[in-house]
Amino acid sequence: MSSTMPVPDAAVLSAVEAAVPGIARTRASDRLGMAHDASHYLLTPQAVLVPESAEQVAALLRTGLPLTFRSGGTSLSGQGVSEHLLVDTRRHFRGIEVLDGGARVRVQPGAVLRQVNARLAPYGRKLGPDPASESACTIGGVVANNSSGMTCGTHANTYQTLESMTLVLPSGTVIDTGAPDADERLRALEPALAEGLERLRDRVRGNPDSVRRVTAQFSLKNTMGYGLNSFLDHSSPAQILTHLAIGSEGTLGFVAEAVLRTVPAHPLAATGLLVFPTLRQAMAAMPDLVAATPAAVELLDAESLRVAQTDPKADEVLRTLAVAEHAALLIEWQEADPDLLAERERAAEELFPRLALSAPARLSRQAGGRAALWHIRKGLYASVAGARPSGTTALLEDVAVPVPALADLCDELIALFSEHRYERSVIFGHAKDGNLHFMLNERFDTDLERYADFTEDMVRAVLARGGTLKAEHGTGRVMAPFVRRQYGDELYEVMREVKRLCDPAGALNPGVVLTDRDDAHLRDLKAVVTVEPEVDRCVECGYCEPVCPSRDLTTTPRQRIVLRRELAAAQAAGDHELARRLEEEYGYDAVDTCAVDGMCATACPVLINTGDLTKRLRGERHGRLAQKGWKAAAKHWSGVTGALDLALDTAKAVPPLLPEAASRAARAITGSEAVPGWTRDLPRGGKRRRPDPVENADAVYVPSCLNTLFAPADGGPGVVDAFTRLAARAGVRLHVPEGIGGLCCGTPWSSKGYTDGHDLMARRVADNLLEATGLEATGLKASGQGRIPVVSDAASCTEGFHRLTDLLGQDLRVLDAVAFTAEYLLPRLTVLRRRPSLALHPTCSSTRLGLDAAITRIAEAVAERVVVPDGWQCCAFAGDRGLLHPELTASATHAEAAAVRAGDFAAHASVNRTCELGLTRATGRPYHHLLELLDQASA
Repeated sequence: MSSTMPVPDAAVLSAVEAAVPGIARTRASDRLGMAHDASHYLLTPQAVLVPESAEQVAALLRTGLPLTFRSGGTSLSGQGVSEHLLVDTRRHFRGIEVLDGGARVRVQPGAVLRQVNARLAPYGRKLGPDPASESACTIGGVVANNSSGMTCGTHANTYQTLESMTLVLPSGTVIDTGAPDADERLRALEPALAEGLERLRDRVRGNPDSVRRVTAQFSLKNTMGYGLNSFLDHSSPAQILTHLAIGSEGTLGFVAEAVLRTVPAHPLAATGLLVFPTLRQAMAAMPDLVAATPAAVELLDAESLRVAQTDPKADEVLRTLAVAEHAALLIEWQEADPDLLAERERAAEELFPRLALSAPARLSRQAGGRAALWHIRKGLYASVAGARPSGTTALLEDVAVPVPALADLCDELIALFSEHRYERSVIFGHAKDGNLHFMLNERFDTDLERYADFTEDMVRAVLARGGTLKAEHGTGRVMAPFVRRQYGDELYEVMREVKRLCDPAGALNPGVVLTDRDDAHLRDLKAVVTVEPEVDRCVECGYCEPVCPSRDLTTTPRQRIVLRRELAAAQAAGDHELARRLEEEYGYDAVDTCAVDGMCATACPVLINTGDLTKRLRGERHGRLAQKGWKAAAKHWSGVTGALDLALDTAKAVPPLLPEAASRAARAITGSEAVPGWTRDLPRGGKRRRPDPVENADAVYVPSCLNTLFAPADGGPGVVDAFTRLAARAGVRLHVPEGIGGLCCGTPWSSKGYTDGHDLMARRVADNLLEATGLEATGLKASGQGRIPVVSDAASCTEGFHRLTDLLGQDLRVLDAVAFTAEYLLPRLTVLRRRPSLALHPTCSSTRLGLDAAITRIAEAVAERVVVPDGWQCCAFAGDRGLLHPELTASATHAEAAAVRAGDFAAHASVNRTCELGLTRATGRPYHHLLELLDQASA
């Protein structure tokens, strides 16, 4: 953890500004927030550079300044951190272009792997590499690290599937290696490089020992050093250069664009978990299992199984297993043809009884069960690391050996854990490929010698078995001192010559892949500071970042956490000036512009919701007067919402310049956090909620107070009228309780940290709804419950009511109106007309509530074609956050809005009124609640 902050070199910053003006970020928060990645190394860059094009990167390279490229920040070996200039290639390099009906795809380095696969899915295709970090890793890292993963082995990894790239060399030369004249252009623009590559090709091919070593090493998954197999597999300098750049970790050039061949995305799969008494017995079963040609065989050792048992998605068999020395193999067969898959299943069922299993084995095609197993496996590293002792750093090592040597290596690793006193270390990985991952918890400030000794013993154990010290995660800093030992002097000198040819000045990612320091792996190690319980278990993996709506405006959840750690480190070191700057910048960057949408928790393997931290920090900023004011608002909520309704009506009735000027003046005086900004695109006020008592009701309907604040979108009836009419058509009776005007889900208080007002509202809601749901029901009682359901018509409010009832421990069944409609109303309705197309925006709340299936069912009932646009994510309107900080919503909706405007949709819908406002503002298209469209379609 950084205790003091080095001052950037003024001459370096001047050179950057002269080359590409306006791209340097030098604030303390910018530099420290990007200093952290998923590895156990920590270096603070002089500046973070945010170029927008390959031409700007070329201009930077021509300065000769040391540069390190960083995109997703999920790398584990230290290749994405730097004390020099860190170049952010995530922000502006996200292009995805599907080619040849999905057979190929052209991608830029900032595109997230999962998003690329989502674009390929309609074509039945996907990328070959499938690392566990696919939800967060980007194409830049996939190419730079030669990513592979669960199923692709060495036959469909990045090296095998990449066709060509646009490469920016350290000289600034830009080469499209897929162009017909690529070799001629390379020879003309970089003659020494082209000639040198051909000379090295002949040198490697002409040395039988080199050919033998390279062939053996790259028959395994292998990301150690440079990909010297390029000299055996390719002859032309352009293609040799292309494949050397794969896995080069940004040390040879900048990959501005890549064209990759895709592989079939088999729609059918059968997955199972095979549990064995010991790890050695699991390994003994490998030959028979591999002969059955599964797509994946994933190993989990005993400690991995213990961690997996705590996962909420673990099934009954896994949860109840009395784990001793057990090990498990997660196995999956994939096919496009159901008959072929059935044949695989029959063969597996004949094989399983011959294996020494500790529990009955079964294969499942059921999507939920399969997804749960893969969720457990893919999140294993972060889950294990998240359970580590506070203040320790998680290290994930990654090796491969020939499969017959796997069991012996596992035994020796377990012995080394014991010898070096590592507790709760786990072994897991891709058993089919002989690829193991193992994790250590380390305190670098006290146990550095232990780590150094263990590393030496581990290196010896792997190399003695003909293995590689890095199979998937890249050499980085962690294994750079051992490249010569793995390959020998001759091939090591070939690698050094490759580096000299491409990057004579050594400016690209210094210290990564090749190093002259024997102790490079022991330097610049990350010490973790204990800060606060909400976030201490964070492993800085970065899985949260792609789903965060503020990621392109200010900070991501990972950055919010690491900046808290840096603040604590500065305070502990007595660096009060740095602490002051971090505190000052944190207010807007991390607290004000957090949407508290909770989407980070859906991606986080250890279920951290940084919104919880934000709410607490907001609460700590409030004075007693503000707390009292918001508590008073809770007491008189009906009057407050009525007043706001009247204010919006008044603002809409006068010339818009007047309320806009008044809003700006009030915000200038009180601050942007105190007064929402009024703009002329806002609707007038809505209608007050009134009770509608009904005897023998089927459900208690609690219309959202958003309907009081905001009128329906133009041309629509509003969700209250729509849902009421739908229920009436279906013969379902809704009871709107007394006191409805004063009820709220509590989100306005919880999101801002006003705990007193939230508690008051929670008690009122509980009392009212317990009384209302005690009414005698006729047919829609939840099975085994004596109360009728509560229905809310805004997804965020539904989620808020869930939180309230969970907080108070009340036995209330709360349903969103969309789920209620899909289950109880839609089967009783007749859809008379369908729209030709619909742009659909699910919300963050609907996603967390698991409403996707219900939303899809209704959407497909009202439209012939339903599209969730590319770039969809939380809109970040977040109650009034979009009014307090409209720049947040503008940033969050930028990509989705572009996709909507490019489409020709007959209708646009969401399931929350404020999200409708945010999307309408972003796209210029009117968004309605989905139930309004169903009302119109079934009228």
